[in-house]
Amino acid sequence: MEETWIMLQSGGIVMIPLIICSIIVLTIVIERSIVLRKKKILVPEIINVIETIEKQEDIHLAISICNKNKGAFANIVQLGLENKDLPKDDLKELITDQGRQEVRTLQKGLVIMETIAGIAPLLGLLGTVIGMIKVFTVISEQGLGQTQALSGGISEALMTTVVGLTIGIPSLVVYNYFTDKAENLIMDIEKFTSQLLRKLSTF
Repeated sequence: MEETWIMLQSGGIVMIPLIICSIIVLTIVIERSIVLRKKKILVPEIINVIETIEKQEDIHLAISICNKNKGAFANIVQLGLENKDLPKDDLKELITDQGRQEVRTLQKGLVIMETIAGIAPLLGLLGTVIGMIKVFTVISEQGLGQTQALSGGISEALMTTVVGLTIGIPSLVVYNYFTDKAENLIMDIEKFTSQLLRKLSTF
């Protein structure tokens, strides 16, 4: 642990934003892993109600189930059920608008993760440049004999590059994973919402 801390310190001031980036990414990963669970979004009870809804009494049951299972999918379904008497086109537009709002909750934090995936390697490159500047400064002022000073600058240059890539590469992979997962959930929500609209049009 102590050796790791010494290695991080050797990376210089650029290590501070890199560590902050890693903490932010880890936080988003944990939060999205909890929020984007399929059963948490596509609540089986609500899906079952949509598939079996046949009469007016079923609508009240469906609304009560939505109230107990708040979330993106539940909010859209509940809005549709509560406004079932609207003309079909108006109801569709209302649900579509609500859907756009709920999509934002499913994609929350992903833009930040994408940004970090892009800037972390650049921060590592910045650290490399700073480290190499120190190396050349030592060479110009003291010559090649100051091995300790030279090794410190080279260490700083290499360490930030490694850390930047270590943060950036996994961040990009995880970003793509969660983006794909969110898009699949959105498509499922659209499927069941369309099914609900067809059911409501028969009342």
